[in-house]
Amino acid sequence: MVELRQAAADDYRLGHGGDTLNTAIHMARSGCDVAFASALGSDSFSDRLRATWAAEGLDCSTLLTDPKRAAGLYAISLDVAGERSFAYWRSDSAARQFFALPESAEAVDRIRRSDLLAFSLISLAILPDAGKEALLTLAAQVRQAGGQIAFDANYRAMLWDDRRTAAQWRDRAIAIATTGLPTLDDEQALGGSTDADHVAAHWQALGCGETVVKLGEAGCRLPDGSRLEPPARLRPVDTSGAGDAFNAGYLAARIAGMEPREAAERGHELASWTIMRPGAIPSRDKEAPYPD
Repeated sequence: MVELRQAAADDYRLGHGGDTLNTAIHMARSGCDVAFASALGSDSFSDRLRATWAAEGLDCSTLLTDPKRAAGLYAISLDVAGERSFAYWRSDSAARQFFALPESAEAVDRIRRSDLLAFSLISLAILPDAGKEALLTLAAQVRQAGGQIAFDANYRAMLWDDRRTAAQWRDRAIAIATTGLPTLDDEQALGGSTDADHVAAHWQALGCGETVVKLGEAGCRLPDGSRLEPPARLRPVDTSGAGDAFNAGYLAARIAGMEPREAAERGHELASWTIMRPGAIPSRDKEAPYPD
């Protein structure tokens, strides 16, 4: 999506972002071979997004075009502690029509052959019900073919009619996932989960064996039940994209063969770098924790 990021009280800067996009770009920067599947329009903003994402190293061959719609838009406002709130204008975005576009069959066929498919509860939220079913079917096909499925139950209440519906779709996705990356705050907002152990037990009972529960500044709960704190307690500049960066660091490390604890350390490192800079996807700098 097109991003309006608050730089000062009445000053917003134009950028780009979205939870799965943030993760995809961080993984591409980390040396992973990543394709991003979505749809944009034929407007100038969409053209700018395509060019920017390709320059980041993303394979955009599964990025479709809807000539009748444009890219979605969201705005991020920050409080004095760097915590963010969101406003969305995406009800008629091109991404909602991904599975209905003529080119989607070819894109879906390519995605079926993926080693890893990552999506989120926001991915499901923006799709019509037929699109939601298509995404879950595709994820199941990837898993049946031997691929891995990573799912983040990134809950945004304003994208759902009610909490119960969101929880039902979340649970269906959990049952397909091989790697779960929930956040405790989101799980509590969805109801029923009181602590990280309870979250992990719920996800594992539904079939997602490798579940890492993100705990914000307290770190994360690893699949074996142990806790891992971030390397340092920081005063964030902008918490946008922190969980997405953790996901990217964790998944890239697991793809490289690292064990969950070391992968989570990589996730914390990337999230820590991200929150000390403005924007969901900060520009690279000499301190960026990406491989050379």
